This record gives sequence, C-alpha cells and structure tokens, in this order.
Amino acid sequence: MLVPKQYRCTHSATCICIRGHLSEDVIYLVFQHLKWNPRLIAIMSCVCKWFDEIAKRILWKEFCRTRAPKMMLDLQSSGSHSVDGNWKALGKLLIFCSGCNQKGLFNIAHIPGHFVYRTRFSKTLGKSFLVSQCRTDVLYVSYPCEHLDQGDDGDVGFFRGVFKSFSVSKVRTMLIDRQATLHPTEVCPYCKAKLWNMLLAKMIPRSACIKLGAYGDSIECYVCLNGHMLGTCALLPLSDSEEASEFE
Repeated sequence: MLVPKQYRCTHSATCICIRGHLSEDVIYLVFQHLKWNPRLIAIMSCVCKWFDEIAKRILWKEFCRTRAPKMMLDLQSSGSHSVDGNWKALGKLLIFCSGCNQKGLFNIAHIPGHFVYRTRFSKTLGKSFLVSQCRTDVLYVSYPCEHLDQGDDGDVGFFRGVFKSFSVSKVRTMLIDRQATLHPTEVCPYCKAKLWNMLLAKMIPRSACIKLGAYGDSIECYVCLNGHMLGTCALLPLSDSEEASEFE
C-alpha cells in the first residue's frame, strides 16, 4: 500500500515515515535533554534525509557549541552563521582521531581512527603552526593523541585543527601563490575536501615541533580546502621527572 504523500519525508520520495515527523522544536528539546550526544545524533542522521538535514543544520551546531563554547564563539566572531565546511565535519573533528591507513597520507604503520572522549584545542598551539607571514590568521590545533610504540622512533602523535575563516586566510593565499599541489587521491576525513601538503609547501615552522614535544622535522600535516588540518609527529620521550608527575 502506498503511504500518503503528506506522511512522506519532505526531502526524499523513497523515505516512508508512516507517522509523520516531529517538529524541529521537539527534536531540539529532545537532544538538548540528551546533552547533544554525538552518537545519538549520528544514529538519527541515518533515518532519512530530513533528519540528516536537521542534524547538519541544528544538532551538530549545538553539539559543537556545547563541546567547545569559547572556540565556537571565536570561529563565528567574524559574523558568519556557519563555519567553513559544515557543522557535522567540525563536530567529527572535535571528537575523532583520524589515524592513518598503511598506504594513506602518512608514511607510518596502519593506525585505525577512533573516537576520543575529550580533546583540548589551543589557539596558542595553532599559532606555532603559522609561518611569520601568516601570524594574523587564527588556527586551533589539538594536543596530540598519543599512540605508543607505533613508529620507527617510538611514540606517534596525531593532531587535528581548524582555521577561522580559512577562505580569506593568509595561509590559503600563500598556498595558492606557491602553487601548492593537492593530494591526488586522499581527501579530508572530516569533510571529504581535497588536501594541501603543508610539508611540501614548506609551511611548517620549527616552532610547531617545539610546542608539540616532537622530534625536529618529524611533523607531517595537511590542510583541506575547508581549513581542516590533520597531521602526525614522532613524540619525544618524557623525562623521568615528567613521567613521575603524570602519576602524582
């Protein structure tokens, strides 16, 4: 039996929602009560295109604002009501370490991606990734997600980040001026946009290694067309005093 037109999803002729949809206000209140749980938002997004659109437009936005309020306020302080890429991509970037495939972006062993409970993003750390000509740009970078004994030099760290208003940033302008090439096959794991290799473009200052606590010249990182950054580095071992302080 055909389902009446008024009960179909407004964005998909094949979606059969026999009881109709809840209003956006009700969905908002439900997920507000659930504290914008990202797992439940992702599950709801799979139900139909209408739910997916609400998740992208409203729920992921509220998740980002709740998870990193000061960072989100800064990213939108230029007057934009959105962010470069989309809210779903930014939400995933906040909680997902992309890892790497064996034949992917980074020349290290296969390390599967995984969700992380909590990650600190720092604008000060981001500034250490900006060459002197681009110091007025705003970049938030996460402290490394540590994967122990995974590389030739021992511990491997994965970091990720996001630019504010990347479309008008000096970093983007410099990448274009230097005719930096985009990776031929790999794309951003957060928004599926193409990636610039910052190492080949010679746009990773030494200050980044110092701030990350990494071996010199061990950083590899990429920036996508929407301003999402992902990278890896070989982490320096902790000293005995630093290791002791971890357990105090």
